[in-house]
Amino acid sequence: MAAKRQRVEHTEDFQEILPLCWWPEQVEYERIRQPVLFGDSVAERARETGVSESTLRRRIGRFEAAGMEGLFVADSARKRRLPPNMRRLIVDLKAEYPPFNLNEITNVVRAAFGRKPDVRSVGRVLDEEARPLKLARNYPLYREMDPGEGRAAVVELRVAGWSAKAIAGYLGIGRSTVYKALKRFEEEGAEGLADGPRGRPAGVRKVTLAAIEEVRKLAQNPQIGAFRVHAALKQKGFDLSRTTCGRILAQVRELYGYDKPKSGGGARKPMPFASERHHEYWTADVRHLDMLDESLLAEGMVYAVAILENHSRAVLASSLTRRQDLNAFLSVLYRAIQEYGPPEAFVTNSVSVFLANRARAIYRALGIRKVEIEKGRPWQSYLETAWNVQRRMADHHFAKAGNWSDLLVEHDRWMADYNVQEHHAHRHRREGRRSPSEVLSWVKMPRYREEDLARAFFSARHTRTLDGLGYLVLQRFRLYAEEELAGTEVAVWVQEDGLTVEYGGEALARYEVECHPAAGVGAVGRLRKVKGHTLFETSAALAAKPLRLFDLGEVLGEEGWMKFLKLDEYAPRRHRRPEMLQQTLFPYTEAI
Repeated sequence: MAAKRQRVEHTEDFQEILPLCWWPEQVEYERIRQPVLFGDSVAERARETGVSESTLRRRIGRFEAAGMEGLFVADSARKRRLPPNMRRLIVDLKAEYPPFNLNEITNVVRAAFGRKPDVRSVGRVLDEEARPLKLARNYPLYREMDPGEGRAAVVELRVAGWSAKAIAGYLGIGRSTVYKALKRFEEEGAEGLADGPRGRPAGVRKVTLAAIEEVRKLAQNPQIGAFRVHAALKQKGFDLSRTTCGRILAQVRELYGYDKPKSGGGARKPMPFASERHHEYWTADVRHLDMLDESLLAEGMVYAVAILENHSRAVLASSLTRRQDLNAFLSVLYRAIQEYGPPEAFVTNSVSVFLANRARAIYRALGIRKVEIEKGRPWQSYLETAWNVQRRMADHHFAKAGNWSDLLVEHDRWMADYNVQEHHAHRHRREGRRSPSEVLSWVKMPRYREEDLARAFFSARHTRTLDGLGYLVLQRFRLYAEEELAGTEVAVWVQEDGLTVEYGGEALARYEVECHPAAGVGAVGRLRKVKGHTLFETSAALAAKPLRLFDLGEVLGEEGWMKFLKLDEYAPRRHRRPEMLQQTLFPYTEAI
């Protein structure tokens, strides 16, 4: 119950009225009451109340525009109210489709009035206004309409500002149906909403003889499956589904008697190094290629070293090597970081080349966190999946390679096809990127400058320029690399017991060396001795030899010319003393 107020005498003096007011709004009203009701002078009333004339005129204008609400100073009273027609639309939208969220309602209001209210204002309207009981819908469910009417309803709701999610929920359809209807309207206009003849016109088929011939060529590889055939055909311009490719593949193999895959895929297991963003995890691994021809294996084992980006599944760098050593791995790592920048973390197994002191020193210099998969669980490495893809796509062609050049060509072709063809892991991506190269293409990582990268690899990598006979000089040792690359800069990778000369990611020669003890962890001492050598067969790019009068290998034999030579040490510099002292031109005493 309100308290009883004390009776006082009536007065028009503002200073006597001021103590009797309970609320600030009363004070404001008393200031403007005389000019508003009786038309008194605003200037005179301003002097009586102690405010400026401009302030008083502004408050009178606010009162005339908004009434008593124009005098309120509380936050809740000063909030701008939405127009009645806009408030009615907000309530009707919520009654029409209760799952509407506040942001979706603001988008519909903007489409209707050209003004987007704040979501908090929409929330206040829904709290203040009573919602009517909606007995009839503006649009029936999609299944209750003809297909053409349903597509027209989708377009009308979209034009009205409804989101695809709200349209799908309101009409009882999937979002894919909404997107298809909108795409048809965008491409064909109103005519695209009507029903047309279903299926492909008579006499037009997607499976052509050219497509069947491409499948026949791919079917000769017994390891390839329907998905890889689908990806390969799409790369060549054929738009066939995976099911169609699998059906044609089975028919071709049955017709020509080609071998079939002997095993299928297994159950999916949780991956501990699943990546949520680009370059969060890189994975490195080494694979032994044991399917090669005997002529290639006669000179030693062949290994594939690769680095994969876990998020896009793209192979960043890969190389074939005769030795499973640290130099081969660091060469691939250098090329990957040079092109894409360093990752946040590096995933490998527990092989010694990945855990060497020099490798760890490079990880620390580049700020890379090193992690390992659990022993006995190779499936935790994403490269295991890539190796399985390599087995299906390339092992058949690796086995047919007659020489080292053909093997390198097949390896490069596999790497290019793997990165540009669709990957099974990206088949459901919303933005439409399906291949590893497409997923990775838009990412721009800050790359290391050449001098910073060289500083991180300073203890392992050196660059030298070959002389006219294909030799280089490193720490007073003259080493042969390749005569056809005279005048070209090559990379020299040095470790405690081996030295590898490389050009373009391909090893040219390897020397067995002995080094002095290193001064620090991860460092390599100076060369002490070269004990043996191995010259590798080069690729087809080096096969075009220029005309020469004679070839050292043909004239002197493989053992008749020296592959390495120890040069003399630098002679110590002697300090030369002058033979005589220069005579003074004039005495010092005369000069002063």
